[in-house]
Amino acid sequence: MSSSTETGQVTGTLDKDYNLIWFTEKCMNNALRLETYIEDANRAGDSELAEFFRRAQNESRKGAEQGKRMLAQRIAG
Repeated sequence: MSSSTETGQVTGTLDKDYNLIWFTEKCMNNALRLETYIEDANRAGDSELAEFFRRAQNESRKGAEQGKRMLAQRIAG
């Protein structure tokens, strides 16, 4: 079966809903993982790399917040 044909019959969750849940979770997971990378860079004395990871972490947090808002709207709606 091609992944392009799955529309919820197998998972019980429509692709678009699953995709939004997946995206939100990955953004949250990425923000957590980047905290470790920031600490590693700080321990190594590489403030440039730590700042780079902080910016990436901020973007992941934004994505997670946007995803959570969209999920809440869709659940309530």
